[in-house]
Amino acid sequence: MNPKITDWQGKRVWLVGASSGIGAAVAKELLQRGARVAISGRSLEKLRALQLDSALLLPCDATDSASLAAARQTLLAAWAGVDLVVYLAGDYVPMRADSFDLALAEKIIAVNFNGAMRLAATVLPDLTVGGGIAFVASVAGYRGLPKALAYGPGKAALIHFAECLHLDLTPKGIGVWLINPGFVSTQLTAKNDFAMPALQTPEQAAIATVNGFKTGNFEIHYPKRFTRFMKFMAALPYRLYFPLLRRMTGG
Repeated sequence: MNPKITDWQGKRVWLVGASSGIGAAVAKELLQRGARVAISGRSLEKLRALQLDSALLLPCDATDSASLAAARQTLLAAWAGVDLVVYLAGDYVPMRADSFDLALAEKIIAVNFNGAMRLAATVLPDLTVGGGIAFVASVAGYRGLPKALAYGPGKAALIHFAECLHLDLTPKGIGVWLINPGFVSTQLTAKNDFAMPALQTPEQAAIATVNGFKTGNFEIHYPKRFTRFMKFMAALPYRLYFPLLRRMTGG
């Protein structure tokens, strides 16, 4: 079990990938609950545009280890420590086999998975008992899906990485959380050309994310009416999964 975080007052939380979407909404939600929040993204201008005056702004590139290390040093100089680190950076481009672009796929995976590993490598020495690290993956990482040829594998790898970290760190009292949202209305999902069931706003996703830390569970997933169905699909044998998915999606 992970530590249960029920009181955010004074908690020092570093959000990497917080200039828009779920990350920005989580930052606002945590500040409202009394947390001390540091937000990171590539663009300082975008971070400033959020107008979160009490947040510590740490512009950095999650795909660059040196950039992350510099942001960490600034964080430690300001706070002398950190209680929770959350990786929310992500990229998405719909992609299928007939339009497979290797360079673009590698770029997407660099953000969705490699950046998460770089962040973990950067902050592991700073994680303490009662705190930990969290990763925002996706239900798209449960099983193969149409148009997710680059996005899905990176999220699947992130899920596996979080599971391995959880096995290593929770016996030491350090939490590892995996956050798997369904569809959330962001600049990334706006690229989809299909109806997205159980679509949530970033604000709804932020509340579900923050509330999920109360339980001590490894996985935080939402909305349940959608994610439970995706879990059911993921449990099916391939001989049933592939035909059913093709029937449901038309592809």
